[in-house]
Amino acid sequence: MDNFYTIRFRRNTAQRFKRFSKKVSNSYSESMEMVINFFEWHGFLPSEKFEKSISKEILKNRRRTEAVIAIIREIEKNQTKPTKSMLELLFEHSHQKKPEQAPLLIGSHDHDPEMDVFYKKVDQALILERENTNLKRGLKQNRAELKALLNKVQLDIDPKDFEKLKIKIEK
Repeated sequence: MDNFYTIRFRRNTAQRFKRFSKKVSNSYSESMEMVINFFEWHGFLPSEKFEKSISKEILKNRRRTEAVIAIIREIEKNQTKPTKSMLELLFEHSHQKKPEQAPLLIGSHDHDPEMDVFYKKVDQALILERENTNLKRGLKQNRAELKALLNKVQLDIDPKDFEKLKIKIEK
């Protein structure tokens, strides 16, 4: 059995709350719980103006989203370059033995310009691969931060669309 406690309100405030409560729930206690939960969940104070708090959150969200988009674009632009370079080096531009040439010796002290170009391209491909890996790590971290932000911020969005967005970010 619930214990009840009496709180005194001004008459016009009590009448407004009764009208509001009828729209929101079946009891005054449930209505008050909903109001309190709303402010606690969103981290607002009733004395704050919503426009400032909401606009701050939207601005932070927008900045993080733009950072994630920039990382994704960078990955799209550079993702295939290392792989493509390595494949080209392996299949098209690799050093091939000519019929009249002596067998290739590992550790030979002769400087072969073709091999120097080959090794430079391999080094460039490895650098691109390292950059790609770092970008992927950054994207993963930004996705985690965005997911945490979405769990904290409740936007004015259909719950189904919100869940779809969360699933899309996890992928």
